Amino acid sequence: MSDYPDRHEQIRLVHAEFIRQVAATCGNAERRAEFTALLNHAEQSGWAALVGALKRMAAGERGPAVFHGLDEEDQIVADAILRGMQDPATLPDPAQRQDPTMAAPGLAHMIHAAATGNAQALALIGNMAEQMNTVGGQMARLAGIIRPMIQGERNPDKLTQGMDSQGERLVLDILAELGKLEAH
Repeated sequence: MSDYPDRHEQIRLVHAEFIRQVAATCGNAERRAEFTALLNHAEQSGWAALVGALKRMAAGERGPAVFHGLDEEDQIVADAILRGMQDPATLPDPAQRQDPTMAAPGLAHMIHAAATGNAQALALIGNMAEQMNTVGGQMARLAGIIRPMIQGERNPDKLTQGMDSQGERLVLDILAELGKLEAH
């Protein structure tokens, strides 16, 4: 069993809108300016290796070499884009990322793994928190409590302070899942 249930799907959902936009514009001459803008923004966000792979995909490269030099998260995003270009039905649904019942177990497993010294999980959850922080609002609030949860904070009143009911529900679901993981 995987350390992270639905980890790949979580990554796909976090980046769903980007994946969909790149799949729609990559290799489409009529949407070249839009594609270039997406790549510029991604590069400014620290995704230089992924941008390089996407440029190769836009130029027609499709083999395993496209994924060379990419970390796991970038590989998952690039693979989702490539699959989406071939079959749009495989593209992730951005609306699903708002489903707390889907997000809580994946986030809890990544937080637990990061807390127990898994460097890959720490890097992945750190990247996710950065992206959530840039979204702002409740997502930024959630990003702000990830580090305390990794460090062992479990007080729901402290963690949910200032959150709306949906944010509170997500945090409580994460804490419940963490409780199960820490009991083992």
